[in-house]
Parts: sequence; structure tokens; C-alpha cells
Amino acid sequence: MSTKIIVAGGGHGGIAAAALMAKSGLDVTVYEKNSADNMGYDWTDIFDPDSLELIGAGMPDEDLFENKTDMTFYSTNEKIAINQDVPPSELEIKMERRDIYKHIIDYALKSGVKFQYGHKINAPIIDGTRVVGIKTDKGDIYGDLIIDACGCESPVRRGLPKNWHIQNTTRKNEKFYVYRAFYNKNDDAIADDKYKVCLLPEGITGIGWVASEEEYTDLLVGRFEPFDINEANRTADYFRAKNPTLGENIVRGGDFVQIPVRQPLSLMVCDGYAAIGDSAFMTVPIIGSGIANSFRAAKILADTVIEDKSGEFSAKTLWNYQYNFYKKLGSGLAPLAIVKRLLTKLEPQQLDYIFEKGILTAKEMTITAKSTSFMDFFHFSPDLPTRGLSIIKDKDLLSKMLWAGKKMAEVVTVCAKIPRKYEKAKVISWAWKYDQLFR
Repeated sequence: MSTKIIVAGGGHGGIAAAALMAKSGLDVTVYEKNSADNMGYDWTDIFDPDSLELIGAGMPDEDLFENKTDMTFYSTNEKIAINQDVPPSELEIKMERRDIYKHIIDYALKSGVKFQYGHKINAPIIDGTRVVGIKTDKGDIYGDLIIDACGCESPVRRGLPKNWHIQNTTRKNEKFYVYRAFYNKNDDAIADDKYKVCLLPEGITGIGWVASEEEYTDLLVGRFEPFDINEANRTADYFRAKNPTLGENIVRGGDFVQIPVRQPLSLMVCDGYAAIGDSAFMTVPIIGSGIANSFRAAKILADTVIEDKSGEFSAKTLWNYQYNFYKKLGSGLAPLAIVKRLLTKLEPQQLDYIFEKGILTAKEMTITAKSTSFMDFFHFSPDLPTRGLSIIKDKDLLSKMLWAGKKMAEVVTVCAKIPRKYEKAKVISWAWKYDQLFR
């Protein structure tokens, strides 16, 4: 009997892993709730194109993408602008999400992956200490390995027993509630900044951006607390007063979504189960971009599964996936979650002070979807002593910065000690220490 692998949900990483595994001869089926022509939100995404080459999908047609525009950042009072200056070697591409999906689904189909659409996944099927299938609205489906690509609030991960020590749900400030809509563009208005990002707008913990494109103006509102359409409309009016290109009529989008902005999952595998993408919280914690990391993780996961010639797919044989993910990506992403937590602790006037005193510069704000390490966020320059003196002058800010520095050092230390081999007690102990750092 051939090995049957189930990818639960149509996340980018799950589809990419499916393609790589199917190419090796494995029987892989993706079960997804949406239809083939309704995959992904009606918006654009920014990601590292090199990740497509890594999974063997190749680049899409040139008319389907463009290079991303550098962003201009503002603090609450919007007095000082910090302009990104992304080097050519780190340029990301912007592409319609549905075109990204079509590109990788076509690749997966050519690789031999089967797709079953219209299957709403409700829970895992568990037999003893092993995940053996998924419960869907079309019935129970069994497999030898379940790859969880259901997203941030995955019903598969949420249904795992708590004594398996895989975190079921997100905690406070670990996910962004996002509203994004594309409005008509007021052609008689001129944008001061083509891609404007506001941090802590109106003093509210979160972000907002207004991106003026040729045919529309893109508005995103992101917060750590849920909000409704009335609040989204009120916030749109706030940005409209400061950004005259933002029209009043929605031409596309208008979606509310949840995006993880936290450290990667402490335990990603158990017997018969592996999490990937948003199900394992693989986004860059500061910016919420996760497509490229999902593709990178897909290569690691597929290699691990293909190497398991026994077909056991146990926590022990799948552990190489988590270990290699942390060594290549996770140990760099996890400290960035502390930087994100620092930003949530800042008062609006402290963020204004940071901008006005040049404590943050274009170098620090040039973090991109290619950034997989907290070191990408820090740069040394001749004016570092002056910047440091400005921090010292604000005792509360200094205290918060010292807290963040200490926490990041602790996270780096713990990540470096991830067990090389799977021994259950040691792995659970490591995961507990890791999780405690973010409580």
C-alpha cells in the first residue's frame, strides 16, 4: 500500500511542500475549503522571488509582477519621515495573491499533486498519540502524514490534545487584525509618498498604510484588537483627510483577516503531524510577511519527509524538519518577536521621540520579507553613540530598550540549544523554556 500524505488546507507552504513530495513519487492530496478560482484574498502580496526558485516553481510571467516600491515610515505625529532604501540585491516583488496561488497550484498539479476543493476542515482525527486524519464536512479522511497548512487559527492544531505541548491558540498581541481595501484614486490629487506607512496612528497600537497606485489607492489598517467595519470606515476617513489620493469608493478588497505576528511555534511536529506556514507562525513578526518563509520551510519539510524511507512519520523522524527550520530561519525570526513586543510597549510620544532623534534610521526600517534574522534590524554607524545618548536621556525608553535587549539575548541562547535529536523529555523541556520567554 502506498504512503498517503494529506495537506490540510491550501496554505502556500503546504502546496509547495506537496509539489516537492509528489515529484519524488509520494501520493499527496491537498484538501481545501475554497474553490480553485477563489484561493487567496483579493489583494497584492510582497515577497522574496528567490523562494520560488528554491521550491522549483520558477518565476511567473513578467507581466504578473513588479518590483516593490520602497516604503516611507512615519510615527504618530507624522512630522519625520524615514525612507527605505532597499538594495537591488534584496528587492522583493509585488504580485496578486490569486496569481501567486495559480502559479504554485499549476506547479503542484504538474508535479502530481491532487486537489480536493470544497472540503471544510473541522478537526484532526487522533488515534492514541498519533494524528491519523482530518474531519471535514464531507466526512473523515485518513492518511499516513497530515501536514497542517490551515492557517493562523488552524482547526487541526487547535484540536490537538494539550498534553502534546503544541500551542493551540495565539496569545494577546500575537496576531494582527487587518482590514484592507482598495479605493478609487483621486486623480487630481498628488501623493507626497507613494507607499506611506504610519506606526501607532492616532496613538492606537498598530499600523496603517496608504499606497497610491496607478489605478487605485491601497489602504491597510492593522491592530492587535478586533475592530468592525464602522471603525474601519472611520479610520479610512482619518487617513483620507491626510492623504488626498484616497477616494471614498471601494473598487476591490474590503477584507478582514488575521495575520500571525509572533515567534514560530515551539513544537511543529508530533506523530503523524507537521505544521507549516501560518499554522506554525512563520511570518516575519514585525511586518507579517510569511509567503517566502513558508516556501523555504516547504523545502525543509519535503526533504525530511522524502528522507524518511520507513514511512514512519513520527515525531522522531519529523524532528529534522523543525531542527533545520530553527537553524536556518526560526532562530533569526524568534528574536524579532521581541522587537515587535517592544513596539507594542512604546507610548506614541516615545515613538515620535525615536523618529525625531534619529534613533531609528533608514537602515533599521529597510527590513524586508527577505529578512530572516534579528540582525537584519540592527546596523552600526558612526552616529551610534549619539543615538545611544538620546535613548539614555529617556529613562523609561531606556528601560524598555534594555528589557528588549535582555529578552533577545535569552531567545538567541535558547534557540541555539534546540535539541539535535528527538528525545521527548528534552524536546518538551526546550519548548517550555522557549515559550516562557514570550509570556
